[in-house]
Amino acid sequence: MGARPGAQAPRRARGRRENQRLRTRKDLLEAAARLLDAGHVPGMDEIAEAALVSRATAYRYFPSLEALLLEAPLQAEAPDPEALFAGDDGSDPEARIDRAVDALQRMAYANAPQLRLMLSHSLARPGQAGGPRRQNRRTQLIETALEPIRPQLAPAEYRRLCRALALLIGTEAMIVCQDVLQIDERAAREASRWAARALVREALAKRRPTSSPTACRS
Repeated sequence: MGARPGAQAPRRARGRRENQRLRTRKDLLEAAARLLDAGHVPGMDEIAEAALVSRATAYRYFPSLEALLLEAPLQAEAPDPEALFAGDDGSDPEARIDRAVDALQRMAYANAPQLRLMLSHSLARPGQAGGPRRQNRRTQLIETALEPIRPQLAPAEYRRLCRALALLIGTEAMIVCQDVLQIDERAAREASRWAARALVREALAKRRPTSSPTACRS
């Protein structure tokens, strides 16, 4: 059963607000990274000015300068979805999600200490309405990987697939494999890739002939 027409407008409005908050957070990270690359450690005022936001806004997104400077270098390390799939004809959806999972997990393992520390900062931060705790890089990567099959899936199926895939990759998946399962990086990547391909295969088994694009998030 589809969503009621009256429910669509609030959902879209929430999505726009969330996207704007993520863009602001990304602007702060990129501004901090540029200043760090220039050869000195910037303060919060300098970063906020470079990102064209107020100091108060910067602190709504990052509880401390330390948290912002910790995450800023990781922004450049994250896989670029457009570059990752440049030249791909989109004919093999399982291969595309396989590539996305592998790229993000390689990045996670290469930056494991920083990502663990970043996660600890996020968990220690009290709940706030001002800004997202995390940048959510994985959603854009997943959406880009799934773009060729998006019209074939019903909106609810597409959203569920995006959410399920998000559980398989990133810092949390790496920590489960290292600390709970105690398997090495290669085995961890293979497990995540296998599960991701299985999810895509299952979703495609329920495909529909045509569909208009839908948002990954509700």
